[in-house]
Amino acid sequence: MADPAGRGAFVLGADSGGSGLRIALARADGGHAPRPLATRSSQEPVRTGPAGIDASQLLSQLLPSAEDLLSRVGANGIAAVCIGAAGMATLGDDLRARLPAALTAAFGPVRLALASDAVTAYAGALGQRPGAVVAAGTGLVAMGTDLTAAGGWRRADGWGHLLGDCGSGAWIGRAGLEAAMRAYDGRPGGSHPLLARAEAQFGPAGQLPGALYPRPDRPAVLASFAPEVGRCAAAGDPVAAGVLDDAARHLADAAAAVCPSGGRPTVALTGGLFRMGEPLLAPVRAALAVRLPHAHRETAAGSPLDGALAIAAALSEGRLKLPADPKLLQITPPVG
Repeated sequence: MADPAGRGAFVLGADSGGSGLRIALARADGGHAPRPLATRSSQEPVRTGPAGIDASQLLSQLLPSAEDLLSRVGANGIAAVCIGAAGMATLGDDLRARLPAALTAAFGPVRLALASDAVTAYAGALGQRPGAVVAAGTGLVAMGTDLTAAGGWRRADGWGHLLGDCGSGAWIGRAGLEAAMRAYDGRPGGSHPLLARAEAQFGPAGQLPGALYPRPDRPAVLASFAPEVGRCAAAGDPVAAGVLDDAARHLADAAAAVCPSGGRPTVALTGGLFRMGEPLLAPVRAALAVRLPHAHRETAAGSPLDGALAIAAALSEGRLKLPADPKLLQITPPVG
């Protein structure tokens, strides 16, 4: 079926992170929160190599998926694309160099936003309003803005599982596994409930280093243990509960670092980590009350993928208010 609105009536959004790549198509005139008409996902994360995020691999997944989505909805053109990627700020040079020409070759002149996944998480959670958003899944990053050009974006953490992402799924999973290994060794601070769950998930504790260290998807593997930490905390394990208390304090510190000053700023939480529920949310609420007692806490309106679609739709209609930034939100105008 031909699309009656013709070429350019649709926008494409993508969310690339540690758990894979998700892509969605929506109408360009879908308003401030366009609803996906069709989606595709892959559980294979886009690789990071010496040149940063691998543009070739991302394109090998993105372009066929986009063609499939366009075919499924009977569309024949894209007005704008927003790609949100974990690591875009520090590892996105290959994407910035190659994606504009590749997408133009595939779809004709399009407006393109290359965004940090923290920016798309912000847009999905708060839209184009000032405030602060903490996005937590495999990793963790906080973003804040007052929407002024002078203020720009404020970022905290998001430095990856080796240097930061404090309080993230990978951080919680690693801390939980450390407590399991302490119990295995008979050292103080160990948790036998966490040891039992670690062995049920990964096999004998003594073999865990060999099973974990060579994995290229190590952050996602660590994060896969975070729900077990939550279950042990809910069952009354004080060590697991202590891990979540520490994670909550890290999360609140990140939110406070980026929150706009003055008035009563809005703070939202987004990301799969919060599906853990009350074992994490209760200490997070307590930590935010201490660090940001004046802030208004709000439920995130949507996901990072929703945010990518919202940015693409705003870009296509000339109403994007979020601050452009050469690393965090790079806008490429139409070519030709």
